[in-house]
Amino acid sequence: MRDELQIKAAGELGVGIRSLSDVFHLIGATWGLDGLILTEADLGPEFFELRGGLAGELFQKLTNSRLRTALVLPDFAAHGERFAELAHEHAAHPLIRFVSTEAEAWAWLTAHAAP
Repeated sequence: MRDELQIKAAGELGVGIRSLSDVFHLIGATWGLDGLILTEADLGPEFFELRGGLAGELFQKLTNSRLRTALVLPDFAAHGERFAELAHEHAAHPLIRFVSTEAEAWAWLTAHAAP
């Protein structure tokens, strides 16, 4: 049994999300982690264009791999009304949560870590 949680930020892993191939690279880079933090800087403009499907694909892969992920975005509405709705819909999601600060991300990830 591990003594401490393995939580990393995408920046620490050297991975950003700008294309579908980045999603697969991220999933591989997070193997064995207990949690992931994605910041606005880790997400390219393509992620915020919901019609393109990149966000949906990322969320599906994260859910399939059961990787608890916090997305740190100070202002959800800055990326449009539909994106703000998406963030609101994930307010109670067990694996993917939008938060405003990295401190909130760490608090949520550590409080809800799998036993």
